[in-house]
Amino acid sequence: MSQPGSTPPRPRRGAGCLQSLLVLAVILGLGYGASKVFGDKDSSSSSSASSSPSSASDGKGGSWEVGDCGGPDPENKPDGYRAFDCDDAGATFEALEIKSASIMPNAIQCPAGTDLIIQVSRAFGSGDNKKSSGIPTNTVCGRNLTGDHPGDAGAGGGQLVKGDCITSTAKEIACASAGPDAFKVLDLVKEKEECPAATTEPMQLMMAMGRPYNVICGGKV
Repeated sequence: MSQPGSTPPRPRRGAGCLQSLLVLAVILGLGYGASKVFGDKDSSSSSSASSSPSSASDGKGGSWEVGDCGGPDPENKPDGYRAFDCDDAGATFEALEIKSASIMPNAIQCPAGTDLIIQVSRAFGSGDNKKSSGIPTNTVCGRNLTGDHPGDAGAGGGQLVKGDCITSTAKEIACASAGPDAFKVLDLVKEKEECPAATTEPMQLMMAMGRPYNVICGGKV
């Protein structure tokens, strides 16, 4: 993956039948509230700040692969995305990983470096119906082609991953601006006993359906 600011030539990937796909954007901005022992009532539950997109694919087939690119769909604003060739002017992200679709947002855990999560849907119909419904087929973990990368470990955005920094109430912050009371995420596990030895603050989270971990293993930054 190229570093921010560099502009190496990118191989041209034909979107092929992917050009027919419209996809649903699930905006990241995820917050993970620890249990009450770590914060006040506003941080006592897990929450996901996400949009309510309405666009869907037209059902002409195709599936996403790692390395495919996409960008905003001008015909399905504001939350629609579509496939583009990676060197097309409309391409804004590249697929880092492809996961199965899920009706539970917490169940989708993308790798570090994921800047946005896109849910791909296939619709069966015509006209405006294509933009109002669809059957989820898979989920794309996308990385911006240019600009900032909030999903990088420690950058302060995206999903919580190892290497991120958090406050004492499990709110993600950029490590560069972390204060003395901040913690670094050493691991994300099911049980406190699974945390690494360097953990100084194992944070038990409130239950969330589908989330692959229940404890944030925090250590000193």
